[in-house]
Amino acid sequence: MTTLFIPSPAQGVWHLGPLPLRAYALCIILGIVAAVWIGERRWIARGGKAGEIQDLALWCVPFGIVGGRLYHVITDHDLYFGQGRHAVDALKIWHGGLGIWGAIALGAVGAIIGARVMGLRILPVLDSLAPGVLVAQAIGRFGNYFNQELFGKPTDLPWALEIDAAHRPAGYENVATFHPTFLYESLWCLAAFAVIVLLERRFGLGHGKTLALYALLYTAGRGWIETLRIDPVELHDVGGLRFNVWMSLVVFSLSAAYLVWASVKRPGREDGIYRTQRDATV
Repeated sequence: MTTLFIPSPAQGVWHLGPLPLRAYALCIILGIVAAVWIGERRWIARGGKAGEIQDLALWCVPFGIVGGRLYHVITDHDLYFGQGRHAVDALKIWHGGLGIWGAIALGAVGAIIGARVMGLRILPVLDSLAPGVLVAQAIGRFGNYFNQELFGKPTDLPWALEIDAAHRPAGYENVATFHPTFLYESLWCLAAFAVIVLLERRFGLGHGKTLALYALLYTAGRGWIETLRIDPVELHDVGGLRFNVWMSLVVFSLSAAYLVWASVKRPGREDGIYRTQRDATV
């Protein structure tokens, strides 16, 4: 066992009388608040009206949570519908289990629907929201830390994460420290956020290029981080790779292709952010 390591938290749930406060849920909520706050500031800087991103969040957040849970349940359905399992557990989101791919996909659908209802142009909306989502993901990953889940392979590096025996997967019962993949992904997301902000200031990105850059940078990190993880998943060997690695490769390729195309065909930013001309202060 390594001399230096990151200790796991003693608990992930605190009780205020009969009310349980779950660290996982708190991390998700804090991430959402951060994403909305950043998105609001970015939207106003683009010429939007204060409060519009908060209103849009009423569409994005429920869609995103449902999408994240659906992706997790579909790709790990035996956890809920296998022999001896209870289907009702699929609804217990507070125990963890949100697939980022589903959360982003349906969250974007919610943003598109909300933008159309509110008369906002879709690509400026998504470009305004995307960097804040990276910060939300960075914060949300700490929920995995408190749940002692989704860690990586054994390691004795000084920043190894100590995992309690009760949370170690089969075959690793005698191993105490593992790669802290939650921390790797969190730091990667924050670095990607900084890169996007710098590139936007330099090139004035628009027409969905910020969104594409978000997807490209995130999947570049998620792909290699996923190869470190040892959590048991049903789709752990799809052509020799975990399914989420393939997802990263596909999304990375599509994002790169769109970024190149949009940089050539649609340089700069949109002239307006509303579907019809109007005064944003009205």
